[in-house]
Amino acid sequence: MKKNIPYRIQLSQEQVPSQWYNLRADMPVSHDPYLHPGTLKPLVAEDLYPIFCKKLVEQELDETTRFFDIPDEVREIYKVYRPAPLCRAYNLEKKLGTPARIYYKYEGNNTSGSHKLNSAVAQAYYAKEQGLKGLTTETGAGQWGTALAEACNYFDLPLIVYMVKVSSEQKPYRKAVMETFNASVVPSPSETTDIGKKILAENPGTGGSLGCAISEAIETAAKTEGYRYVLGSVMNQVLLHQSIIGLEAYEALEMVDEYPDIVIGCAGGGSNLGGLIAPFMRDKLTGKANPRIVAVEPASCPSFTRGKFAYDFCDTGKVTPFAKMYTVGGGFIPSPSHAGGLRFHGMSPVLSKLYHDGHMEAVAREQSKVFEAAVQFAKYETILPAPESAHAIYEAMEEAKRCKETGEEKVILFGLSGTGYFDMSAYMSYKNGTMTDFIPTDEDLERSFATLPKVQ
Repeated sequence: MKKNIPYRIQLSQEQVPSQWYNLRADMPVSHDPYLHPGTLKPLVAEDLYPIFCKKLVEQELDETTRFFDIPDEVREIYKVYRPAPLCRAYNLEKKLGTPARIYYKYEGNNTSGSHKLNSAVAQAYYAKEQGLKGLTTETGAGQWGTALAEACNYFDLPLIVYMVKVSSEQKPYRKAVMETFNASVVPSPSETTDIGKKILAENPGTGGSLGCAISEAIETAAKTEGYRYVLGSVMNQVLLHQSIIGLEAYEALEMVDEYPDIVIGCAGGGSNLGGLIAPFMRDKLTGKANPRIVAVEPASCPSFTRGKFAYDFCDTGKVTPFAKMYTVGGGFIPSPSHAGGLRFHGMSPVLSKLYHDGHMEAVAREQSKVFEAAVQFAKYETILPAPESAHAIYEAMEEAKRCKETGEEKVILFGLSGTGYFDMSAYMSYKNGTMTDFIPTDEDLERSFATLPKVQ
């Protein structure tokens, strides 16, 4: 057992990375190209300019540039809350009686309470640099909407957030924080867009989904002069910005002469997971090391573990380009009883390709087990985790228990992507025994798969 490793391994501000790492540059085979939904031809930059900022389009489509310089203005804002600490979970190790050494990268030390601010700052900066008048976006549990509201307020950019309706009802304080930062928050689906009206007509009383909210946000951006749409997960540009998580974790582990045997992250659309694993996946792809990399998703929205690897829309309204990814179908709407986040119907094309080619693993877990792990972690490590992060916590604890059985002193790294202080209704549901584990049936998934476009 290694000695004298502190609870918190903290880089200096001078060690905040000055570049983002583009994992695609080291992938043996890149993910399949995005396709134009009208022509079915691979997208070119001009196809995306009406939707995204130009600099973000360049980052989205670049498969060869290994490192992108972080603009000075973005890096200075990063320094307000970064570097984020890498923590050794000594108390949890002791409780589990495991010989494993458990580390977690903690991303909750900012007002948004999550890793989402890393990309929000970058995207708001590029929008301001381009001279845009405002932005639109979607948010599920609220972390992304909160982060983008904070970033847009800093750069004096108006923001319209379409928040999944069931989440806006479960998490009113997230809505309040977004409004504190001057964002306009609209529960989705809504009557403010043509797509929202259509979805409500077809599914009266629906609690919505991220796919619905994305459709509304894109429609509003397209119809509002000087506005563009920004997305907090899934896209290549987002994984690029989030690579700062893994780069800091990598350097912090080097400081204490450690390297992970297992890297674990929660998986919804892929932003936290992709950011955390980036430099470790680089080592795996280039033959430098061979860590196990594990994605943990909710059993209620099992894109990796029960989805299809297929071209699909990224939204319910079917206005986005086709992306080749693991998906449960754009028409899939998770049960309103699911409180653990990670609701998106598909997975990042980059992560989907890595999973499909056997470079990483994936598991799906029920939310009651996930919340049990979250409560245990909070008791012993003093941080109340976001429900999304708790998926990674659960799996890290399971791996640590296996080490207890085998006597192996493995090094486990997981991503604590945010705090759960706005998720108390979910914690209350768990504690009072009203939480249920919704798992879609094969028939549920087949109905959703039937909505997949015929572009395979």
